[in-house]
Amino acid sequence: MTDTVFPPRATPVVPVKGQGGFPVGRIFCVGRNYAAHAAEMGHEVDREAPFYFTKSAHAVLLSGQDMPYPPRTNDLHHEMELVVAIGAEARDVAPANAMDVVFGYGCGLDMTRRDLQAQAKEKRRPWDTGKDFDHAAIIGPITPAQEVAALGPQRIQLSVNDLVTQEAHLSDMIWSVPEIIADLSTLYTLCAGDLIMTGTPAGVGPVVRGDVLKGTIGDLEPVVTRIV
Repeated sequence: MTDTVFPPRATPVVPVKGQGGFPVGRIFCVGRNYAAHAAEMGHEVDREAPFYFTKSAHAVLLSGQDMPYPPRTNDLHHEMELVVAIGAEARDVAPANAMDVVFGYGCGLDMTRRDLQAQAKEKRRPWDTGKDFDHAAIIGPITPAQEVAALGPQRIQLSVNDLVTQEAHLSDMIWSVPEIIADLSTLYTLCAGDLIMTGTPAGVGPVVRGDVLKGTIGDLEPVVTRIV
């Protein structure tokens, strides 16, 4: 049956540098993938295996668009991240082959209602309301993988109103991109259209209405938004 009782929601599409658009399927996020960030949040680094949470594809806000300050929070935080765009199916893929399924890379902001996340942690409840909400995944244009140098030395940086608040190198990640893809592919069948937000460095903090955020990673297209 093809008829629906109301029109389905449109699939979010992220621009691709020099090409068309990347339709977003799912968004996987890696938690505590930089040691300094884990420490600033009061956590030990878990080096046994990465862990994940998710955001809905409909949480996507494109770079350059304003982000409305979300409801039910007084503590909205920025988290600057490398975004990996998946371009082919991956299931139980080995780390040595994991990069074969990468379509490209982008800059992203994992926006977080920190007070709601903290309340959920305290009550040992899921983080969903703190992480997965409207406009919570701000994604910059994707650069095809063949145009990106080997990952590692690139600086990841976020500025708020031109003041640098987060800065590290991709080589500081605890779990590398191929390790993340390989591990995720044992939990899910990754598909073209999936995005992986690979974790944030130290320096996360609150933003308020009027703040302008700009995140950069090497030569990738920046991610930019204003809180309104």
